[in-house]
Amino acid sequence: MSPSTLSVTTPVDSTVFATVKISNTEQVQAAVERASKAQKVWKKVPVRERVALGRKFLEILGSRKDELAKELTMQMGRPLRYTPGEIKGTQERGTYMVDVAEEALKDVEIEDPALVGKFKRFIRKEPVGVVLIVAPWNYPYLSSLNGVLPSVLAGNAVILKHSSQTPLCGERFGQAWSEAGLPEGVFQCIHMSHTDTESLVKNPLINYVNFTGSVEGGHQIQKAASDKFIATGLELGGKDPAYVRPDCDLKYTVETLVDGSFFNSGQCCCAIERIYVHADIYDAFVEEFVKVTKNYRLGNPLDPETTLGPMVKTKAADFVREQIAEAIAQGAKAHIDVSLFPTNKEGTPYLAPQVLTNVTHKMRVMTEESFGPVVGIMKVASDDEAIHLMNDSDFGLSASIWTKDADAALAIGDQIETGTWFMNRCDYLDPALAWVGVKDSGRGCTLSKFGYDQVTRLKSFHLKLVTA
Repeated sequence: MSPSTLSVTTPVDSTVFATVKISNTEQVQAAVERASKAQKVWKKVPVRERVALGRKFLEILGSRKDELAKELTMQMGRPLRYTPGEIKGTQERGTYMVDVAEEALKDVEIEDPALVGKFKRFIRKEPVGVVLIVAPWNYPYLSSLNGVLPSVLAGNAVILKHSSQTPLCGERFGQAWSEAGLPEGVFQCIHMSHTDTESLVKNPLINYVNFTGSVEGGHQIQKAASDKFIATGLELGGKDPAYVRPDCDLKYTVETLVDGSFFNSGQCCCAIERIYVHADIYDAFVEEFVKVTKNYRLGNPLDPETTLGPMVKTKAADFVREQIAEAIAQGAKAHIDVSLFPTNKEGTPYLAPQVLTNVTHKMRVMTEESFGPVVGIMKVASDDEAIHLMNDSDFGLSASIWTKDADAALAIGDQIETGTWFMNRCDYLDPALAWVGVKDSGRGCTLSKFGYDQVTRLKSFHLKLVTA
């Protein structure tokens, strides 16, 4: 029998922060039936009216920024000085998706001057139906929004199953939608067991599944959906590389890559986890990178001076500690003396940042997703060597190049197996661009006008107007 409640243990001090009710199998089934019924009405609401509700939803979320930020810090450990930024970012990202909704969802007219008055042909983008979204804890508002907002605006009903670490974020979405005036049943946040989640994926009333999480979890979702002809959007792991060329702005590059490696304690799908630096500037880069990294302050995330909080769980921190220790045993050099970070303690989620050199692709820390505050730096002799190493990975979410030569950036980018290619930027989602992955980083698309294509299906209309 499944437990009836879920307790959230905060990484701040390992106490229970919140308790939520878990729906049983019958309640989950009732929810999907409500969603299916509500969607049939919701899809008839004009897009413009749906967009207006979407704007209200975003306004309500933004008005609670401070409250939501502290609650977010307590659930997953990001320093309080940064969590308001996620709420603000959710508003900004959502505003873009709202702004492009009508254009993205409008009928596609087929025009032929020779057939005017004789035929009317167009392609309509219809909602798929009921969308199940399984959301992660690391950016619980931003990641959820990627699937939730386009799905609702496109005329679908949504069931959100949020991470067991951040269940309150899903509930806050529900409250904001309700206050915005969204009809009952169109959006529901449900806490459920893994078994019931798997059964829900298989449920004939679910028409699309959006999942953000591990590669293993993605395989489980895909397998559960395999008996139905439905699509799945899967944003999975990453091992994102950066290539630093000799002509980069060194100070800017170092500062940005340190942030890209360690922000959110490295718990970002598109965090920088491996860096390849041209031999001409390798020594200077490493020296400056280590210097900047030492400026972090690891501690209680509620302290406004803290810039690096705990990882989400002790188990996650232990995994990264094992990767680091194994790499050092294989010959890697650790540049950060962890005694500089007194809060760093074994058996806790508090983990100091670490910079490793003398690393190779025979080490797990350079090939296996770390999802923590560690980065490996390798010296390369040429663009070709950097291209080879960047592509030598099971993952392909994002990658970046650091140079003043835009032509070189484009030429190299064409050779990199990745979903997003950056020049002089990293660890960022632009809502105007498609967020996609290749290889084990998943499939499908969120954000941009193309994100709406994932939660709609094409229906062709062919009307012959003259029969005589």
